[in-house]
Amino acid sequence: MINFSMTNAFVSCQQGMLLLTMAVSVKFLKPTCANGVCNKATPFQIAFFYTSLYLIAVGAGGTKPNISTFGADQFDDFNPHEKKLKVSFFNWWMFSSFTGALFATLGLVYIQENLSWGLGYGIPTVGLMLSLVIFYIGTPIYRHKARRTGHPTSDIYRVFAGAFTNRNLILPSRPSELHEFDQQYYITTGKRRIHHSAVFRFLDKAAIMQEGKDSKPRALCTVTEVEEAKLVLGMTMIWLVTLIPSTIWAQINTLFVKQGITLDRHFGSNFQLPAASLGSFVTLSMLVFVPMYDRYFVPLMRKKTGNPRGITLLQRLGIGFVIQILAIAIASAVEVKRIHVIRVHQIQRPDEIVPMSIFYLLPQYVLLGIADVFNAIGMLEFFYDQSPEEMQSLGTTFFTSGVGVGNFLNSFLVTMVDKTTGRNGGKSWIGKNVNDSHLDYYYGFLLILSALNLVAFIGASKKYIYKREAVDIEEKCVQMECKPLDVSPIQV
Repeated sequence: MINFSMTNAFVSCQQGMLLLTMAVSVKFLKPTCANGVCNKATPFQIAFFYTSLYLIAVGAGGTKPNISTFGADQFDDFNPHEKKLKVSFFNWWMFSSFTGALFATLGLVYIQENLSWGLGYGIPTVGLMLSLVIFYIGTPIYRHKARRTGHPTSDIYRVFAGAFTNRNLILPSRPSELHEFDQQYYITTGKRRIHHSAVFRFLDKAAIMQEGKDSKPRALCTVTEVEEAKLVLGMTMIWLVTLIPSTIWAQINTLFVKQGITLDRHFGSNFQLPAASLGSFVTLSMLVFVPMYDRYFVPLMRKKTGNPRGITLLQRLGIGFVIQILAIAIASAVEVKRIHVIRVHQIQRPDEIVPMSIFYLLPQYVLLGIADVFNAIGMLEFFYDQSPEEMQSLGTTFFTSGVGVGNFLNSFLVTMVDKTTGRNGGKSWIGKNVNDSHLDYYYGFLLILSALNLVAFIGASKKYIYKREAVDIEEKCVQMECKPLDVSPIQV
């Protein structure tokens, strides 16, 4: 199922990139220009251009939630060697993704600005075409996880509906009195049984068996189905406390760039560094620290904790969030220094360059890259690992949607802070003239917000209980899969 949806998504991206390349290359599809002045685009040209962008967006919406899930599904959880390799999969998947991003931000941007927009879009178009061919060639050897449930999301809705219907019933004192199929059912169907957990007990009412009722037991929700709903609810709780960190990450392409534009960007005597290019240091630091994390940090911590991942998934997120707080604290300190230099030199105009090197911003970029090694990859792996068996693409959707919501939240905060602080003729913290604003105050606000979010994250982590599955192994006996990360609420 995932393979089919990814194929359609790849095709959609391919079509979008092909149309986009045509939009900047074919003469009648782009506005005519003379002496450096271009005419207004025709309605047809605008429609053609936006059609290509929407096709790419639709394709990306199909590939991003599925491709990492499909890759992780290629590892067999019942094979000890493959299960060990799977621990590193998300590290190296993200490493390859950011390698491509680095090539795009440095190589393709240069080609587009200095050689040709058509060539700049044509190269990734050809690359995407080759990727599609390779994907098709590999189709016969991929492992395809068969869906054993018709509509997994409907089971989740049914649990909430059942819990609401039975809200006035009294929960039995022992979980064994709740409705559940015997282990033979799970052996026969190949599904994984999830053991009862003590969180969100109100949902257990969906599995209450009522004596004297004519309803068949199969019409009830099972403990496994209830636990799947609990997993989704628990992941939602963790997802909410990842939105502020996603908002902090959004500063890389917004306010950090506005800071950089005002600073001295000379590198050597002739070359001037584009302010936006400093963002490539986030990618570079990730590319450096991912191998270090996987090859050195994980084995070191594995010896101390006995955990195949070195540390738990939520501990990994917590470390990343702390590094992010340090990064935004440094950004605030650098902004305080920049404002001091502005006052000393009596700079007022927005286009005046502050005599301060742009490389003062480098530590905050590098720290955010290191933080992503912990929290970005950790979030992706957490949401995949903790999703119900039939809904693991939903887990990666949690990750991508969190990044998107974080960007929207960033825009909302900037707008509200600008309107609030600039009210009644006051000086806006985020005005158009950055040389006459108070970004240091805004960074201080983000620092406080991040610290409060970290407290909320620690609270949510202590209450979160990882899923515990019973799996059927080859000899047809039952084994409790207490994943090293999944046995109890963690201590961050």
